[in-house]
Amino acid sequence: MSRILWGTLAAAVATAGAATAVVTSGLYDVGATKEHTQFLYSLMESTMHASVRRRAADIVPPPLAAPALVAEGAACFRDHCVVCHGAPGVAQGAAGQGMQPLPGPLVDATRRWRPRELYWITRHGIKMSGMPAWEFRFTDQTLWAVVAFLDRLPALSAADYGTLAASAGPCPAGDPARALPAHERSAREQALLALRQHACTACHDIPGAVDSEPLVGPPLAGFGRRTTIAGVVPNTRENLVRWIQSPASVKPGTAMPALQVGNEHARQMADYLLGLK
Repeated sequence: MSRILWGTLAAAVATAGAATAVVTSGLYDVGATKEHTQFLYSLMESTMHASVRRRAADIVPPPLAAPALVAEGAACFRDHCVVCHGAPGVAQGAAGQGMQPLPGPLVDATRRWRPRELYWITRHGIKMSGMPAWEFRFTDQTLWAVVAFLDRLPALSAADYGTLAASAGPCPAGDPARALPAHERSAREQALLALRQHACTACHDIPGAVDSEPLVGPPLAGFGRRTTIAGVVPNTRENLVRWIQSPASVKPGTAMPALQVGNEHARQMADYLLGLK
């Protein structure tokens, strides 16, 4: 028994050492011009499928056959998805073609995924794949509309898709105030998600968020102890919400961009930041 334990320990140490060597040596080519190895690609695919199926298991889809719902999904697919996935008779954009792993066509999506799983993927996105989360930009109806369109997609010819996309009207997105409520998250989790989904962590080091130590904007640790915001207005909840939503109205000429943050999310973000003592 002791030999087995020592053997297991030695194997674990050797595996950890090999992994450390790969990470620190730069041997693995992270360039998008180099494919993943088949082993790694298959490993990521299997992990993704199992993860999505587990998390989507209790989702109950609404009826998806209404033509108006399909048309809404077609509009959003046309405006936001074609650039990476293409469509019948429409090539992927340059960004989609240059990604690795390649975001392939979704004509076969319903053969690989159930409607509840497509909803989960569209809402939450997929880490390390380029697939974004649309929860903060689409309403729940619009998320299901995309799923309804994907359900119709395999039957569409190039001409059918062109007609549907041309007649669908605009995608009803871009209203952050209508984003999904977060019943399953704590206030802290929801605030951190709002900060990430509005790209705040791309510029700022924010306690509680995983980042790559950004150096663009100042770190936000201890924000609740600060007396002013941007050095111009008192650090109050009302002023912070205004700063988050419309930085230029607080400090003209600031490099801080307006990120189209809705009222609810701005308040969540402000409460979290003010609690950083």
